[in-house]
Amino acid sequence: MITVTGTVRSALDASSAFAYLAAFEHTPEWDPGTPVVRKLSDGPVAVGHRYHAEAEFRGKRQTLMYEVVELAGTVIKLRGENKSVISVDTIDVTPSGSGSEVRYTAEFRLKGWLKLAEPFVKPAFQSLAAPAMDGMKKTLDARAAR
Repeated sequence: MITVTGTVRSALDASSAFAYLAAFEHTPEWDPGTPVVRKLSDGPVAVGHRYHAEAEFRGKRQTLMYEVVELAGTVIKLRGENKSVISVDTIDVTPSGSGSEVRYTAEFRLKGWLKLAEPFVKPAFQSLAAPAMDGMKKTLDARAAR
């Protein structure tokens, strides 16, 4: 398994940050590695809601189907899957002063014979974190400034 984590502090209050990040369809606004996310379920975000996502990885676009598997307290957890990988994304939003702290953890499990490649592709997965975390901070701070 490959685990990638990052933490940002934002001026946006925790409740607003949680609501914004729980709406997974906002991801393309802050994560350049995920240019497409479409919500496939109706109504407000809830456990069981599904999304179509397209992620850029090593110059190729990969389609994943995501599902919200946890949405409680401070935690948002989604599970994405395609023929090559299972991704579990956990977002934990907590108060930090008048703003928030967001810890994002992405766990990737390559399927089948691709598991053998995990040590070699781990740096490529880890390179996705900094642009995403920078984008998240900028986007959340911009929402706080409104």
